[in-house]
Parts: sequence; structure tokens; C-alpha cells
Amino acid sequence: VQLQASGGGLVQDGGSLRLSCAASGRTSSNNGMGWFRQAPGKEREFVAGIAWNGGLINTADSVKGRFTISRDRTKNTVYLQMNSLKPEDTGVYYCAKSRTAVAGPGSDYTLWGQGTQVTVSS
Repeated sequence: VQLQASGGGLVQDGGSLRLSCAASGRTSSNNGMGWFRQAPGKEREFVAGIAWNGGLINTADSVKGRFTISRDRTKNTVYLQMNSLKPEDTGVYYCAKSRTAVAGPGSDYTLWGQGTQVTVSS
């Protein structure tokens, strides 16, 4: 099983991007999925998480109202729509699979994607 993140790029302050995370191989859609990011020189931080059925969503305060996580279980894909991007959103974004049916900042993540770079210019 692999997670493939894509959709990153260079965007101006105030712009938008949509990240995708596709699961391949023998996958189960019964797990929560999360997005994390890591800025240069900083620790990785939780951005957003979504339960297996999309019924419970957790979002970090720093992105609340600007970022939206969603999933399409038929495609084994999780999305992160990022609007009103700011330079401080710059970093490598990773998707991850939770060990359980929910995904929050304290969840146990057992599988990680390779990351996709997001750069927001001022």
C-alpha cells in the first residue's frame, strides 16, 4: 500500500491549490486520513484530518476557514482544498493514514506519503 500526494506548487499570496492523496495497492477505506505539513526549520504539524466516512473532521486553528479536507472513498483519494494561502503556509505537505477510523492531531498514523511542496510567495 502506498500514498501518493500531488498538487503542490508555487502560488502567490491569496491564491489557491488543491492537494490530492491517492492510495494504491491493497487499501482499506475504513481508516481516517490526515494532512500534515512541515516548514523549513520547523517540526511537522497537523493540518486537517477526516474520518473514514467523512463524518468527523478536525482542522488546525491556523487553517480553519481557509482549508477544507474531503475524501472520495470510491477513488481511495483524500483532498485538501487550500484557499487564501499565505506565505506561512509554505512547506512540504504530507498525507497519512490513521490506524483507526478517525484522524486528529493525536491519532496514530501508520502510513505516510512522500510529500508535496507548497510555496506561497508574498
